[in-house]
Amino acid sequence: MKKQYEVIINYSWCKKCGICYHFCPTGTIAKGDLLKPVVTDHAKCIGCLMCENLCPDFAIVIREKQPVQESVQNG
Repeated sequence: MKKQYEVIINYSWCKKCGICYHFCPTGTIAKGDLLKPVVTDHAKCIGCLMCENLCPDFAIVIREKQPVQESVQNG
């Protein structure tokens, strides 16, 4: 099963420099209105951490999503 990630952007810290969407290899983060970074599709994120590591404002966090386990019911 492929790992899934969630991109969390703290907009109160973000200064809209554009580094995150310029270096995102999958286009998960894109340039939105007024240069604001937006997450287009969390499923595209490969967890490379480029955006998190390059963000000068520490405004981005990448979290691995925990897989949802289906419960097996007997009966």
